[in-house]
Amino acid sequence: MRKYAYLLLLALLLNGCDDGDITVETVDFKDVTADACNLTTNELIYKLKSQESLLLQLAPGTLLNEPTPVGDPREFSINNDGNFRLVYRSYDGVVAKTNICSLIPPTTPNIINEWYAKSGIIEITTTAQKTTNETTGAITITGYTHNIIIKNLTYSIASLDVTQPQVIFGDFKTTIAETDKLNLTFTKQVKQCASAGQVYTYNDNSAMTIDNIDPTLIQNVVTPVNAPRTGLIGPDVNKLLFKVYTGSALNDSYFCTATPPTTAVLKETWAGVAGVANTSGIIEVTTTTDVANTFKHTIRLRNTTLQKTTNTVNLGTSYVLGDIYTTTN
Repeated sequence: MRKYAYLLLLALLLNGCDDGDITVETVDFKDVTADACNLTTNELIYKLKSQESLLLQLAPGTLLNEPTPVGDPREFSINNDGNFRLVYRSYDGVVAKTNICSLIPPTTPNIINEWYAKSGIIEITTTAQKTTNETTGAITITGYTHNIIIKNLTYSIASLDVTQPQVIFGDFKTTIAETDKLNLTFTKQVKQCASAGQVYTYNDNSAMTIDNIDPTLIQNVVTPVNAPRTGLIGPDVNKLLFKVYTGSALNDSYFCTATPPTTAVLKETWAGVAGVANTSGIIEVTTTTDVANTFKHTIRLRNTTLQKTTNTVNLGTSYVLGDIYTTTN
């Protein structure tokens, strides 16, 4: 019965009058750029052609700025309860964003056809858009691409249920808000906890630490020219962490203590990927002295990657964390 219903629908579409009806061959949006009514919430994504629209409504927070594992997209069910919906419309004139997003939409053009999806699985595969600094080699994330495919789609047309095995909605791109970009420029001098277990530096809302640093890296002995002390980032010794906070600005009381203040709230943590000898994740310490009994230890990270779940950034070929000053009696 479903087969005959589909053939009947196809015949009706192919023999439409010249009043704006869209033939089945033109219902294709995979090469059309997607947009959203609100680029902050991305709850209603749409695609427009001259006299057609394809509307995809998503629950808040559906489009996560975090890459999906290979071959494992996020899945959501079309349910028409206001969370996940798909609607196709054709019009008797040129359609624009105001017809989709306005609280009170224009009275023209008129909607000729409106097809509501009754069921289907929305698959979203997210990848990070990255850029590489040609000078430093640093790799940063500039945004995310969300590829959307709808499988086993059933929609209602003229009281008939029509099923398609797959509909390619296509890509929708999101950018990173300025407030969410990783701030890896630190304004505070690098310090080492009295217990010598942690090295840290920070700015108002983020911090970089090396926990349980190898004590042989920081010694009050000048290193030979072009021969720094080296160590590898690891899961226990030389554990590199980058943390982002919200709330009050950070200060020294957040470090060298088992129970930091609660006025700044931890938002996210990026961990340094374990180093590989002579290749990546290398900590270099160069020690110099210009004043008697005072030593400057410059800490540099080589080819270091930070990771948060499936997300990664790279600090480049040579990232200077900063200088630690120590004295002797």
